[in-house]
Amino acid sequence: MIQHTVVFTLTHAAGSAEELDFLNTAQRTLSAIPGVQGFTVNRQVSVKSSGDWQFSMTFEDQAAYDAYDAHPDHQGFVAGRWVPEVDEFHEYDLVVWENVTS
Repeated sequence: MIQHTVVFTLTHAAGSAEELDFLNTAQRTLSAIPGVQGFTVNRQVSVKSSGDWQFSMTFEDQAAYDAYDAHPDHQGFVAGRWVPEVDEFHEYDLVVWENVTS
């Protein structure tokens, strides 16, 4: 299982119609791509961390993640919305650590 997450800040003002449109479009578009599981949109509330928003989703395996990454709807969202509307971001792709002791 891979957890894909991005923490980001938008170019739009907080609470604006543009911010809401971006978030709704992302949720509708990205969650509909085959292989995406558990898509969530989360708002940052800690003053200790940068970024205002987070998208999180999981994939069964690397093949599902790769298919998502190459999917035309993902590529279109990145080119048409993400690149022009996201000011800054950090991306994390995580797998569960298997603690193996001897």
